[in-house]
Amino acid sequence: MATVAALRDVGVPVRDIAVVARDMDQYEEPLYRAAIQYGIAPVFWVQLRVTQTRPYALIESVCDVLGAEEVSREVLCRPLEHRWCPPSETSPSSSWPLDSQTVQRLMQELPDEPRTLEAWRDDLATTQERDDCLMTYITWLTDCPEPTPTVVTDRLLSVVDRYEELGLPVTKTRDCPALIETERDARAIIRVKTLIQQLRYKYADRLDEGSLDQSWSSVAELSQLIATQRPGRREHSNAHAVDIFEANDIWLLDIPYVIAVGLVDGEWPAQPESVVPPELQEEILRGEGRTGALAPRTAWTTGRDRDQFGDTVQAAGDGLVVTRHTESTSGDERRPSPLLDQLNTTVVPADERRQLVSPSRDLPDAVEAMLNEEETYAK
Repeated sequence: MATVAALRDVGVPVRDIAVVARDMDQYEEPLYRAAIQYGIAPVFWVQLRVTQTRPYALIESVCDVLGAEEVSREVLCRPLEHRWCPPSETSPSSSWPLDSQTVQRLMQELPDEPRTLEAWRDDLATTQERDDCLMTYITWLTDCPEPTPTVVTDRLLSVVDRYEELGLPVTKTRDCPALIETERDARAIIRVKTLIQQLRYKYADRLDEGSLDQSWSSVAELSQLIATQRPGRREHSNAHAVDIFEANDIWLLDIPYVIAVGLVDGEWPAQPESVVPPELQEEILRGEGRTGALAPRTAWTTGRDRDQFGDTVQAAGDGLVVTRHTESTSGDERRPSPLLDQLNTTVVPADERRQLVSPSRDLPDAVEAMLNEEETYAK
């Protein structure tokens, strides 16, 4: 991240820089900490697990409430916890979404016993000190028509639209300067809207086939099925942040300056794991003797890692910086990746590396030369 910051200091646009790691699970946290240390907003291009986002939890909880014969007060209030807001013509926007303390207070004031939505509405209507926001919410629930494909689409999209209008700003207000959660929320909104459009047609098909009954519970079940089928990764972009990619996402991209991290033996390429002894793996891969008829497993080779490293090199238009650590956190020596043998590299001297991470953030000579000519260097 010191290299990214130094490139930005000399005027390189943030969109002309990308950081690449073979495995984001291992590098996301340290790269995030380093980015914040150098005042950089990072964007991690990783699979968005939409089922773990608030917009998805919102529509799921709405389906759960509408699909149950009787609901407890906890289930009833769950959409409110996920920032459910009514249609704009129903209630002033200034009252929504309800904060978590208000939701908890309202829930504690409700009876313990589960009951139907109609019973909840009738009980609340006869309460002298009823809460208008809670009444608005329960009325919206009881007014929901039967869940035809059109009704499901219209109702759920309206819920997500109101979340985008009123709930997303709450996330932004509470977010860190890098707006990590805001970006995740915004990506989730886009994904959930796409999911709802897909849901309309899949739900209609299942109803025609007779494989699903027409119910909000079926809608929730089908939503879960669609949501766990992961799509492509680039749903949202932050124009003020540096992109951090996994190596399998760099294919066919063209970025002037690419910084590849983690070029360590056993990490990139990763050490193949198998219960089959290495000697037998090699024999099967060579196709010799009686083992020649056996099919090798792709996990036994490092071909995929090598291809992704090649894609990383090809993506760098003006310069490639490859980095590695020499020791593990436990102090064990880490050797350089054999993939580095494919490159004609220039090693940055230790004194220049120290200058790079110093307050002056001076670019190493080799990296500075990239600003004027297309060469590849190693750090």
